Amino acid sequence: MDDCIFCKIAAHQIPSTVVYEDDKVIAFDDLAPQAPVHTLVIPKDHYANIIDGVPADVLAAMVNAVSEVARVKGLDDGFRVIANTGEVAGQTVHHFHMHVLGGKPLGENLV
Repeated sequence: MDDCIFCKIAAHQIPSTVVYEDDKVIAFDDLAPQAPVHTLVIPKDHYANIIDGVPADVLAAMVNAVSEVARVKGLDDGFRVIANTGEVAGQTVHHFHMHVLGGKPLGENLV
């Protein structure tokens, strides 16, 4: 999509702090982190959300990327993965993405 910010990041048209990348996905640090570690994992192809017909191989690549982000960021003690779907759920960018959040125990003020 021409006007999708995440498509532009995936195409390296907008700079980002890339944490992991392969042929199907890219992971980069969130510009407005909600935790000490807040990395987004997105497919390079555009899908509006997790139920927008995302192929199984892309979903598998997303899960692998989450694992790589956790390893690179040192989240050995645990982390959360969130995929908001729709505006009511808090999705603000309508390009499927997973948030990898960690760095402090759940329940503590994360920022």
